[in-house]
Parts: sequence; C-alpha cells; structure tokens
Amino acid sequence: MKGRRRRPITAAILFCWSCLAQTPAEIKGKKVIDAAIQALGGQKFLTMEDRVERGRAFSYYRDEISGLSIAAIYTRYVSVAADKTGSEIAQREREAFGKDEDSYVLFTENGGWNVTWRGAKELEPDQLARYRETTLRNIFYILRIRLNEPGMIFESRGSDIVDNQPADVVDITDAEDRVVTVSFHQSTHLPIRQAYKRINPQYKDQDEEVTLYSRYQESDGIWWPREIHRERNGEKIYEMFSDSVKFNTDLTDDLFSVPQPGAAAVPKKRKK
Repeated sequence: MKGRRRRPITAAILFCWSCLAQTPAEIKGKKVIDAAIQALGGQKFLTMEDRVERGRAFSYYRDEISGLSIAAIYTRYVSVAADKTGSEIAQREREAFGKDEDSYVLFTENGGWNVTWRGAKELEPDQLARYRETTLRNIFYILRIRLNEPGMIFESRGSDIVDNQPADVVDITDAEDRVVTVSFHQSTHLPIRQAYKRINPQYKDQDEEVTLYSRYQESDGIWWPREIHRERNGEKIYEMFSDSVKFNTDLTDDLFSVPQPGAAAVPKKRKK
C-alpha cells in the first residue's frame, strides 16, 4: 500500500517541478499563445485539414510594384512525427496565378516546382530553402503544427505598441535556436506582426523578415487575415489581399501532383 501511495505523490511533485522550472516570462508567454489559439478558433483551428485563399497578389522591388496577379493559394496539412515537426514540412502548397490558374508554384515534401504550359521545372535550392524557412517560422504554421514540439519555448517580452495597436509580444524559440518575435493584439489576441532574422546566402549577412497581418474575418469558425504584407530589411516585397478564405474543402492529391510531360497544368474545374 505504501508503494502505491508514493506514485501519485511523485507524479504531483514532478508536475509542480515542471511548473517551477518555467520562468515568469515563459508562463506569461504561454498564456498569450493559448489566448491566440482560442481567438483563431480553438480546436477548429488546431484540426483544420486544408485551406484555400483567393484574391490578388502583389510583388515589389525597391518598394515599387514589379508584378500583380489574381492568385489562389491551396494548402493542405500532412502528418509528420511529433519529434520531426521542426525539420520536416507538414504541408503541401500550390500557389496558382492568373484567372485560369495556368501557371503555379508547387511545394511538397519531395521538393518544389514552377509549372507553366511548358511543363514543370524544379525550383533552385535557394528558393526551396527560403520556402522552408518561411514556413517553419510562420506563426500560423507554428500554432497549427509545431505547438507541442520538443524544445519549443514561448517567452513574453511584455507589451508594446505595434502599428498604433496595443500588443503582447512573445519570442518563440525552437530547439535549433530559431527565434520568431510575434506581436498579438491585446484585445482580439490575434497575431498582427511577426519578425525574424535569417542569413542572406549571397551576402552572408542577416536579413530581417517582417510580416504584418490584418483585416481578420471568420469562416467555418476559424479567423484568418485577409491582408498579409511582407517586408525585407524595411522594404515591401509582397502583399496578398484575399477576397475569400475557405477551410476543410477536401483538397485531393492530384492538386499537388507534379504534372507529367504532356499533361495539362490547369486543375480540374472546381465544383460549385
């Protein structure tokens, strides 16, 4: 009997020790993260299987528009082992452009391709590396896929004013010491800004990547930003204005398949 009584006591001690091991900044940071998840839709956000964003995309060079297009971004999450979420990408993505979506960029767990009417061409290694880094450090991807990853730390940096909005600021650090600083609106608890630094492969110095999120709307119980603005070293590089965002649309494998020579690059007509 005495042996049996020790077990729950030991478990309770271990639980209390894990709580004491966290710093006040980590405890507060986790509360901010938990509030953000609930604001985004709670369990519906955490279990969403796919997403389709439609709207207009703008690219910039030296703060001047260098391209614009009707865009549709298809994203589907895939299963990855719990201890691999920091090294393996757990989503497939298709970024289609033009009214007929006859050209697109495709990312899967096996690589990336630029697809046009001429066929599919593999992306350069630096393009794949940038996509991988951008994905792993995206706050929505972190909350959906990497939340319980071993070694993940959420540490509060206190309050700040971000774009004239009161915000709670949290540093998110993974086991590889990759840090993303995210600002959450104090009232809505939704992400409004994220920033991180990465090594520029050409110049070997650091680029600061900043993304701003705004105009959130609800769809199927999930809140998602309709406006996304990206900057690099203070210069605007990309904007996405979504007219619609839909979740759990049962995206199929063929949408993320690399077309064979002679195959059409345009997806099958969508059901109404």
